[in-house]
Amino acid sequence: MIFDRRGRVRSSEQLEHRQLFPQAGWVEHDAAEIWRNTRRVVAAALASADLTHNDIAACGITNQRETTLIWDRETGEPIHPAIVWQDTRTNDLCAELAGSAGTDRYRDRTGLPLSTYFAGPKVRWLLDHVDGARRRAEAGELCFGTMDSWLVWNMTGGRDGGLHVTDVTNASRTMLMDLRTLEWDEEICAEMGVPTALLPQIRSSSEIYGRLREHGSLPGVPLGGILGDQQAATFGQACLDPGEAKNTYGTGNFLLLNTGTSPVFSDHGLLTTVCYRIGEQPARYALEGSIAVTGSLIHWLRDNLGLFTHTAEVEALAKTVEDNGGAYFVPAFSGLFAPRWRPDARGVIVGLTRFVNKGHLARAALEATAFQTREVIEAMQADSGVALSTLKVDGGMVVNELLMQFQADVLDVPVVRPVVSETTALGAAYAAGLAVGYWESEDEIRANWAEDKRWTPHMSAEKRAGLYAGWTRAVDHSLDLA
Repeated sequence: MIFDRRGRVRSSEQLEHRQLFPQAGWVEHDAAEIWRNTRRVVAAALASADLTHNDIAACGITNQRETTLIWDRETGEPIHPAIVWQDTRTNDLCAELAGSAGTDRYRDRTGLPLSTYFAGPKVRWLLDHVDGARRRAEAGELCFGTMDSWLVWNMTGGRDGGLHVTDVTNASRTMLMDLRTLEWDEEICAEMGVPTALLPQIRSSSEIYGRLREHGSLPGVPLGGILGDQQAATFGQACLDPGEAKNTYGTGNFLLLNTGTSPVFSDHGLLTTVCYRIGEQPARYALEGSIAVTGSLIHWLRDNLGLFTHTAEVEALAKTVEDNGGAYFVPAFSGLFAPRWRPDARGVIVGLTRFVNKGHLARAALEATAFQTREVIEAMQADSGVALSTLKVDGGMVVNELLMQFQADVLDVPVVRPVVSETTALGAAYAAGLAVGYWESEDEIRANWAEDKRWTPHMSAEKRAGLYAGWTRAVDHSLDLA
């Protein structure tokens, strides 16, 4: 995506890459395919706007955060497909690492519970299961990275001097970084069995890391921003002051609340994470509620059940019925994330009768996203003591009017969508632009934010309470199934 000074989209190109499911609970990506697609969409975005690299002030990168890759420094070849954040193969390893200390063993330093979600255990799994990987890692022959590190390494030269770096937001999702020092925690790395020689250098979210390779589409363009996707969306939504929050509706849902320059630790199942760091300024922190399956549930209805051909058709199908017909869909395909953290949960549909049809299932799938969001918001309000007055939303699912209205109804607060709903890419652009002076300050980012549409709640309190009680009962049925 190419943005101008006012934060407007000048050009956009996208390609869907394959989701690989080698066995139940495993999710992988082909990192080489992602790098090929990146080169293609960059060239296409420039061409469709009739721009050249000379028109680009800076490049920023945003990425799905915990997806884990190890590659060979010499050849640039991944040693194994990337293990995606949703993957649950490290469940037994996480239980082993927790031991008698429990899942909060590292929470006071990392802000995270031991979970299959995070990158550290995935690195350990790769070192344990790929022949020769541990020996080569200890010898400094391999690189670990989340997808930002993989793209930066390739975009800045790869085997010919590519940079092996990450930013504080992505590093904070590995379970290997100390939240306060913003450095790799050598004790945790040792206990988790991850050699530090494998790890990228941790940098801020907005600085000039280097310039892009000469034989690509953006030769010499400064690389100035790296932000994990949810932190990037928070930045793009101009949630730059403590107490401001956004919710991104993507593959999963991610609600972030800016808590300022001190980490706030949760008593209600939320994550403490780095929100962003601009240059040498102090890092900003956030509380985050992560929901594993929202948009990917709609893909599941499309790909696994064949209920429709295109994901956009789910809204029309859901509108063929007036309500969920008594059916609830709990999409615990990878267990339940915040605020419950139940890896033993699995997906269930409850309340089925002969009356229920595919329209009810489509509606129940959309409603599941809204119910899960309410659970996270209630946890966040309990931790922060701040009552939500409006919810800023972004991401691919916010074009779904039925979902947005139901979200406002089930929360009993207005839901607000900005003019630029792809705020994840916009946040990465802002970080890069600030690094090179394209934008002078965060005030310009605040000034660029504009409201597109607002949904206000219309549901009665009695109906809201009844639906939510039904959801809570449905979730109970999903537990202890794995």
